[in-house]
Amino acid sequence: MIFRTALLAALLSSSAAFAPSAPSSSSRGAALRSTVADETATSTSAATGGGDDGDRDILVRSARGEVTERTPVWLMRQAGRYMAAFREYSDKYPFRERSETPAMATELSLQCHRAYGMDGIIMFSDILTPLPTLGIEFDVVRGIGPVISTEVKTEADVAKLNDAESVDFDETVPFIREILGTLSKEAEEANTSLIGFVGAPFTLASYTIEGKSSKNCLDTKKMMMADEEGSSKAMSAFLDKLATMIGNYGCHQIECGAQVIQVFESWAHQLSPVQFAQFAKPAAQKAIKIMKEKHPDVPVIYFANGGSSYLELQRDMGCDMIAVDWSVDMAEARKILGPEIPISGNVDPTILFGSKEQIEQAVRDCIDKAGGPGNKHLLNLGHGVMQGTPEEAVGWLVDECKRYKGKDA
Repeated sequence: MIFRTALLAALLSSSAAFAPSAPSSSSRGAALRSTVADETATSTSAATGGGDDGDRDILVRSARGEVTERTPVWLMRQAGRYMAAFREYSDKYPFRERSETPAMATELSLQCHRAYGMDGIIMFSDILTPLPTLGIEFDVVRGIGPVISTEVKTEADVAKLNDAESVDFDETVPFIREILGTLSKEAEEANTSLIGFVGAPFTLASYTIEGKSSKNCLDTKKMMMADEEGSSKAMSAFLDKLATMIGNYGCHQIECGAQVIQVFESWAHQLSPVQFAQFAKPAAQKAIKIMKEKHPDVPVIYFANGGSSYLELQRDMGCDMIAVDWSVDMAEARKILGPEIPISGNVDPTILFGSKEQIEQAVRDCIDKAGGPGNKHLLNLGHGVMQGTPEEAVGWLVDECKRYKGKDA
């Protein structure tokens, strides 16, 4: 409790860089009462299945491929705008200020766990966060999303980027160590796991090449075609540089306290199976290999959003677990990957707009199709929690996952 008390003191007493508003004495009291209520709710959740001794590492053990006493659960975008407490910050402060200010990022990472008791706390950050280490500048603009100002289109552009091997993450992204260091202590105190994450090389390359979100990734695909025919090797060179940086960045997060790393291939839906095999897969494999060679006991999860049409190509990614999106039936995903490959997912995020009974049934169906409770399966959504999701719905999902003992129980 020492670390949380210190954090709350910082949030309540610091300047605008650390709090959503300048609180009056009455609002300070309300904030503290809210925190007590959150902790009480977490204790209640623990009493119904979230407080066992094994909960500290159940997510880690599942990601490694161990059979666990129940199916663990966390949610992509569990720290997000569906929570009113989160919006107190997101409505006032720009994204990078929130994610790069340690006290603020720590608080935003913890809010959802205090409320719902997931089996993991994930650092509030972004897949683009390490791009400046290579000299690629970006911002996240409200209503637009990520905007990248550094142009990378040619072999000369790639050559001008910083050397990926010599990046000093403590110098270029110093806030990461402080955020993960504090969260590591909080996770231990809360008897849960700490999740770090990185973007996959193709996704970061595409964001950079397009300069922002894109419906068809045309510039990226032009570079891929030029690379294939041999007129320019800019794409291959860029992916290789990114793979080295991302692998080392994942290692840095582990050394700062992360117990699991998830690799997000957020733009996998832009790729055909052939393009995935030729460009995205080798680069992701290289990044994963760097992490696994240096930290073999830390599980790595690979998630190709929109990549369910080529799941068979993901069996040999070199990671410990494959996460699947909601567009594939969990039983079919299990069949394609095989029973020995640990799997994560894949409840449709829109089910959280349904009734309590529908949400609970979706949880049970997903767990059953994955092979039953604790069978090398980590429950998650098949994409992130959507903005506008009712807060109580997240609690229903988490509670049912922790409660469910199987069809015959």
